[in-house]
Amino acid sequence: MYQVMFDIDGTLLESYTFDGQCYQEAVFAVLGQHIESDWSSYQHVTDSGILDQHLSRAGLWAQRDEIQRQVKSVFICKVATWLQRKPVKQIAGAAALIANLRANPQVLLCIATGGWAETALMKLDSAGIDATDIPLASANDHYARTEIMKLALQKCAAGAAYPCTYFGDGPWDRQACEALDINFVLVGNKIEYPQNMPNLLNIPRAYQFIGIQNR
Repeated sequence: MYQVMFDIDGTLLESYTFDGQCYQEAVFAVLGQHIESDWSSYQHVTDSGILDQHLSRAGLWAQRDEIQRQVKSVFICKVATWLQRKPVKQIAGAAALIANLRANPQVLLCIATGGWAETALMKLDSAGIDATDIPLASANDHYARTEIMKLALQKCAAGAAYPCTYFGDGPWDRQACEALDINFVLVGNKIEYPQNMPNLLNIPRAYQFIGIQNR
C-alpha cells in the first residue's frame, strides 16, 4: 500500500492568489490591521498559524479565540462571494489524477491543507474535484502543517506505516515533508526541486514519483 497526500491551494487548485487576498481582507475587516503578506515570514504557514503569529506580534493574544472565530467567519464569506462570482479552476489534470488514484487499490488517498476546512471544501467543489470520502486534515485541526499532515495520514491509514508521497507547491510543504521524512513532489514553479511537475496532467510521471506502476 502507498499513501498519497495532496495540498490544495496551488497544488490542486489555482486558488493561491485570491485565497491570500481574501485572507488579508478578512483580517483587516476584523482588526483594522494589514497582515504581513509574505507567507514565508511565518513559522506556520496555515490559516490558523499565520493569524496566531500576527496576534502574538500585535499584542492581541489574550483575545485569540474570539479573533480567530471572527476572522474565519469573515474569510468564509469572502471566499464564498468570490466563488459565486468566479469559480476556481483546478490545476490542469487534478481531477483526473485524483479519480485515478481513488480507483487504485494500492493507494490510500488523503488531503492535508494549511487552509481552514470550510473554505477548502468550498473551493474543491467549485473546481469540480470530488473529495467525497477522502480524509482531510486542515488548519481546523492544528496550526502546524506537520501536525496537519500527520493527522491526515492517521485518518487514511489508521496508524499503519506505509510509504507516503506528498504533492505540494510551497517551500513550507517541502520543509514539512523533510521534517516528517515524506517523499515530496513539487507542483508548479514557486521553488526548485528535483521531483517536479508543472501541473498534474502527466499521470504516469506522478505514479513514477509515488513509486508504483500506473494501472
